[in-house]
Amino acid sequence: MRIVFMGTPDFAVPSLEALLKSEHQVVGVVTQPDRPKGRGQEVVFSPVKVVCQREGIPVLQPLKMKDPAFLDALRRWTPDVIAVTAYGRILPPAILTLPPRGCINVHGSLLPKYRGAGPIQWAVIRGEQQTGITTMFMAEGMDTGDMLLQETVEIRADDTAGTLAPRLAEVGGRLLVETLRRLEAGTLTPQPQDDAQATMAPLLKKEDGVVDWTLPAAEIANRVRGLSPWPGAYTYVNGERWVLWRVAVGEEVSGSAPGTVTKVSKDRVEVATGDGTIQLIDIQPSNSRRMTMAQYLAGHRLAEGYPSIAKLIARPSSHSIDYLLAMIILSEHGI
Repeated sequence: MRIVFMGTPDFAVPSLEALLKSEHQVVGVVTQPDRPKGRGQEVVFSPVKVVCQREGIPVLQPLKMKDPAFLDALRRWTPDVIAVTAYGRILPPAILTLPPRGCINVHGSLLPKYRGAGPIQWAVIRGEQQTGITTMFMAEGMDTGDMLLQETVEIRADDTAGTLAPRLAEVGGRLLVETLRRLEAGTLTPQPQDDAQATMAPLLKKEDGVVDWTLPAAEIANRVRGLSPWPGAYTYVNGERWVLWRVAVGEEVSGSAPGTVTKVSKDRVEVATGDGTIQLIDIQPSNSRRMTMAQYLAGHRLAEGYPSIAKLIARPSSHSIDYLLAMIILSEHGI
């Protein structure tokens, strides 16, 4: 079949590479426009575009999905199927109805759970022990189309969103090719989703990374894993922003106020939470490199009973999955 592929980040690359190794013909690729990145604001290509340049595949990078010139170019490719993996934009009806065999999406969850832009992060944040890949026909709703194939993937106890995503991406590429094979053979039976079982996984924002120490320790540990590598979980110490790269549920039983340092040793710091304590393992203070807690304590002092590793007034917002930005109250005396 003639395939147009739409995708942008690293997560989409295994899907494209699996298509290139298959019997299908990738006639063109659509990816997000080149954007400036980093402190120098140097323009960089998306990972998908890098593959296209290497393989000599035609690329379209529309600013607007309804641009007539873009839609005309897409039609001239005459795709039988449009395959989509993490493209990053909502497709209008003019695209969804263009290929005769439909638009097929590779989604990083076991639908109908975790519909939305952040399914991998939210599965880890919510403490799930498994997730997976779903291929589905695309519809106008947010990940609401009929499901085609699914495969389950284990979430390991030490997984972060960053370590889980590559494993899911590889499964996604393989499942996409199998979906196309069975679609062409006429052996696929689309399954409608049960909307009553649906959960949402909205796009994460930088401010979602602030640690709410009033949460139970296990929830904080899962949130740190799910927010790594982006947007990153962070807190404040002496007014300095710390990124928390790795934590663990602590061994202390504490009656201290959330955010209080309950234990400091040569290589260990534990902090009180709403239920239990959190042990800080890998951190990154502002304007510094990532380091172990032992490396930090070798050159810095942090006292037990410090009343505010991050004295947060953190309140749940009207959305159960989001939290308002914490207000940080630190005086010269640490009160």
